[in-house]
Amino acid sequence: MTLVLFSLGVYTAATGSGLACQAQWPLCSDQLIPALTINPDFIEWFHRAWAMVTGFLIIGVAGWTWLGSGFERRTKLAATLAVAILPLQITVGAITVTLSGLVPGGYTVSTHAAHLVVALTIFTLLGLATIWGGGRGTARLLRAAGGIAVAGVVASAAFSRAVPFLTYAPPAQAAFYITGLAGHLGLVATVAYATEAVRVGYDGLDAGTAGTVRALAVGSMGALVGTLLLGRDLVLYTAVWQQVNLVALGVAIALAAGAAWTLRGADEMRDGAAPIGGD
Repeated sequence: MTLVLFSLGVYTAATGSGLACQAQWPLCSDQLIPALTINPDFIEWFHRAWAMVTGFLIIGVAGWTWLGSGFERRTKLAATLAVAILPLQITVGAITVTLSGLVPGGYTVSTHAAHLVVALTIFTLLGLATIWGGGRGTARLLRAAGGIAVAGVVASAAFSRAVPFLTYAPPAQAAFYITGLAGHLGLVATVAYATEAVRVGYDGLDAGTAGTVRALAVGSMGALVGTLLLGRDLVLYTAVWQQVNLVALGVAIALAAGAAWTLRGADEMRDGAAPIGGD
């Protein structure tokens, strides 16, 4: 739900629908529910409705971690922090659509950036709560996370504004964030599972290899976040910024692929060292 909400928010802004509903919130053009046809008012209203349902679900997840049994303290903390900063995200969102021009930092680059960073923080915390709440990791889960990270980052490059492959229209922008965030979540899982492998160890994976994988994933994550920020209109997107974006994409792909390759190499070494015929 949060991943889709992220993409809906990008699509809403890209179509200019974020300034629809006559700058009203929570009403939309003096209505509780606008006409159910594809128009700017409906796009903005649907984004708000999806956000409201998702917000209640985020609160429910946090409550579940506290009321349920067997959840670790870190799981509860991640889910609770997501709820704690949710009002900030709602406030920034309201500012961008209702106070534009009335207060400094309304519908501006700084507010856009804040809206993106806070949303990404919530998404990351929910990802960690899901990963940690799922029980002990394994080497197989770590390898799967690495594969998802590579696939997501590479797919996001195809939709990126830095790559002249598709017109960076609203649907492409939404697809860029869906794939980029999928890659981000894969990297978050890679870091989480690799950290656990360093701490408790996984069968067939030594701490040194896990530490290398974690470092590569962290580096890829930082570069990918840079591309997510450059995917919005936070800078005057000149040829220089396009080159910066391309470099960030290349670094993100290379480091994610390096992490996955390191895990594959560890598998091959383990398989090659297996005893044959009882010798």
